[in-house]
Order: sequence, then C-alpha cells, then structure tokens
Amino acid sequence: MTDHALRLLRQDRRLAELAAFPFDFDLDRAAHGPVEEVRLASGGPLEAVAGDDTGGTYFVCADGSVLYADSEGAAGIIGSSVDEALEVVIGLPGWRGYTRLSPDDGEEKILACVAETEDEIREHYGIDEERAELRAALGFPERSPVELVGRLRTALLRTEPDFVLLNADEGCAYDRLGPAGPPLWETVLAAGRTDLARLREGDHTAWREVAEDPVRRRITLRAAQFDRAEGDLELLRHLLRHETRSSMTDELRLAAVLVGLHGDTGDLPLLLEVRETDFDTACGLGGMPEPGAGADELHQWARELDEWMFGTDPADEPVSTWTDLARDQGMTDLARVTLIRELDSTVMDQSRLRHPGAPHTLATGPLSALAQDFEELGDLPQALRAQRLYAALQETAWDRASARHTLARLEREAGELPQAVDSLAAVRDALATPGDASLRYWQRVNLGRFIAEEHYRLTLALADAGRPEEARALLTAADAVLGELSDNAAKSVRELAERTAARVREAG
Repeated sequence: MTDHALRLLRQDRRLAELAAFPFDFDLDRAAHGPVEEVRLASGGPLEAVAGDDTGGTYFVCADGSVLYADSEGAAGIIGSSVDEALEVVIGLPGWRGYTRLSPDDGEEKILACVAETEDEIREHYGIDEERAELRAALGFPERSPVELVGRLRTALLRTEPDFVLLNADEGCAYDRLGPAGPPLWETVLAAGRTDLARLREGDHTAWREVAEDPVRRRITLRAAQFDRAEGDLELLRHLLRHETRSSMTDELRLAAVLVGLHGDTGDLPLLLEVRETDFDTACGLGGMPEPGAGADELHQWARELDEWMFGTDPADEPVSTWTDLARDQGMTDLARVTLIRELDSTVMDQSRLRHPGAPHTLATGPLSALAQDFEELGDLPQALRAQRLYAALQETAWDRASARHTLARLEREAGELPQAVDSLAAVRDALATPGDASLRYWQRVNLGRFIAEEHYRLTLALADAGRPEEARALLTAADAVLGELSDNAAKSVRELAERTAARVREAG
C-alpha cells in the first residue's frame, strides 16, 4: 500500500489537473474538506486529500485505505491505498454508478454498464487520451473494467466495521456505499458452526473445549438453534449440563428447549436438575413438565417455548442477541457499528418503539438498553445520544427524574459539565412539580439517594474543573436535596456531602 501516485500528483501540476479533470479527483478541493465535520466510529485518524465537484471528499485512513464520502451521507472504502483508489477513479470515471455491481453480474453486464456511462461522458469531453497519459505517468497498468469493478467491490466490502463514518456533531452514521455485506448473525455464528460440526464428528477435544468455554458454548448452542439435526441429542445434553455453570442465560433455556424438542422422557430428570440449579433457573424454566410426564407433554412445552422465544430463522432474533455475542467474541467494533445503525434507525423512525397492540404507547426500554450497551463499550457519545432520546420520551415523573439522573451522570463522565448541570436541574423540576403520584416517596428510596449523590459528584467535578461559582450553586442545590431525604436514605450520602463541601471551600 503506497501513496506513490499521490506524491506525483502533488509534485506535477499537469498530472494534478488531469486527475481533477476529467477524473474528478481534485487535490485543491481537499482544503475545503467535507460538507460537514466527520469522524470515524473507530476513532481512527482521517486526512482529506482530494474532493470532487459534487461535494464528495476522499480521505486517507491510518492504514492507507481511501474512504470516499459523498455529499448525500454515504461513504465507503474504494481502495487499500491511494494508488489503488486512483486506479479505480481513472479506470472507471463513472465508478459511483458501479458500487452495486459485482463480478457475479458477469462480464457482459459490467462492460455494457461501463460502456454506456463512458459514452455519455465522451459526448461532453474526452477521457481516453487523458486516461492513457495519466496511467502512463503514474505507472498504472491497463486493467479491464471487470477487474476494476471487482477491486472496487472488494474495497467497499471492507468498509464495516473499521471505516464507518459519523457526523461529528450528531453522531449518526453515513449510509454504506455499495454492497451491504453479510448480516451480523452470519459473522457471529461462523465459529459456532465450525464447533458444531466438530461436535457432530465426535471430536473428543472439541467436546471438552467447547463445553468448558462459556463463549464457545453459547455460540455453538445458537448454531444448533438454526441447524437442527436428529442426531444432536447427546451433544445438546452435554452442552446443557455445562451451561448451568452460567446460571440462567438465554442459551441455557435454548439448550433445554432443544433437548425437550426430541421428546425423550428420559431427559426429564436432567431437565429438572437443571431447573433446580438456583433460584434464577427455577424462575427461568418455570412450567417445565415434571418427571412422569409423557413425551407429548414434554414436546409441547419445548415447542411452545421455542415458538415464543427462539425459532429457526436467525434474522428473527433481536439485534441485541447478535451484538452481545459479537462483543463476547471480541468483535467490539462490529457490535458498536451495528448498535449505532440501530440507534440511527430509531432516531429517524420513533414509531419503531410503539407497542404493536397499543400504538399510542411507547416501549422505550430498547433505548435505555442501547445507552447501557454503548457505555459498556466505552462509547460515551453514542450512550449520550441514546440516553437523551430515552429521557425525552419518558412520561411519568419517576421515569423523567430517573432518566435525567442517568443522563447527568453520563454527561459528567463525558466532561459535558454544563449539560450535566442542566440535566440535574430538570431532575429537581420533576421532584418539585411531578404532575403525578409516581414520585410520592422519592425521599425514602434509592432514587433519592442516587440523585443526591450525583449532585455532589457533579459539584466535585465542577470544582476540579475550575468552576467554583457553579460548584457553589450546585452544592446548595445538593444540600437541599439531601435535606429532603429520610435519615436512612441520607446516611450513606453524608460522607460524600462533607467531602464535597470541603473541596468547594478549598476551590474558593
């Protein structure tokens, strides 16, 4: 991966002018940058090196890959180096119209598509002599349009997860330029499918290693969910016994269902033993047939639970199933990008949150879950996006106060101290004028204690940030909240309150 061609363009004005016209790779436009501030979701660096006359920008990433972002909100990798990207741009001057083409479309279709575009270009200006001159000067070989389309597609498929572009202010992702790539579940299940095949072959090492590894065990059980075979009963029993070590997981319930679907009443003692592992499993596997039940009853229990919670189509699973399993396998960036796109979809279409049976009621839990997922991934900007929308949609006073309290904490941790002050002011407003009875006893419960603690923690942050006047004002508000708490709720906050007051006095 080199930038040999880019150096030549920067050194030779004639070559730079040829690249800019007719091939629309204009170095001079790099100074203008993109139409909006952008950043990579991965946090990697970006350098704008060229632009085009539609407002698009060519960026070089840390590994030398070239990311193209158009002015309409789509972006994709078009080469693993500037040289490779320029070969595409020069060899396929209409490349933006070929991002959905694939070598699988066949040579005839590709050549016809390229010929149609280039004939239209030639009606206005020349490209053939210019292309030959530029290729020769930059040392590029003459490649067929079919090969270049294949290279473009390969590059575009590398865009996710490492090169997803975000609007820097709003945090939303650019659309993917070109093919979508495999669904997340396919990538997540790949290792599980391999392990499942080894188990079916009777690989004793695999039987031990998969059963002992909680992540491999979960992935293999998911693979078995979508690839069911009559001969799997013994390996399913094996995985079920070991999954009890993780207590009540979705995969433990899945393993019990897959075993139960075989309808072997000899498995009832095993299923009962699993159910009685601890309190959580007893609750999670409630309704299971007792020993002495018939095969039909066992099969019916498993089938009903399967239809309600699992099924055989991985596309029907909640996206959180796959993002959790991706994170467990170390595919952090892939999980993050998927969650960002999930949040983007919800922001753009909040009707996705409506209950199917109650269209006037919003189920905002997925937003709260997204905020928690992003926080666990260490992505506070995305956690804040999700939590802000979640807070804005809460209806009861309790939910508003709780959501704004969490928002204030995230804003404080992200260094957005003025925003955190405003969020705590909104919490106090909810406490003072709730509008319903949901906060009637807030002074006696953990929510009141948490709100007081966050007031003091933010006061400390303001003092440490050299904002003494704001710290003093918030300390007054914190003391007022503390004064409202019951003695029992206030007990654990007083040490923090005293330490905060001392720090504010020290800050002047």
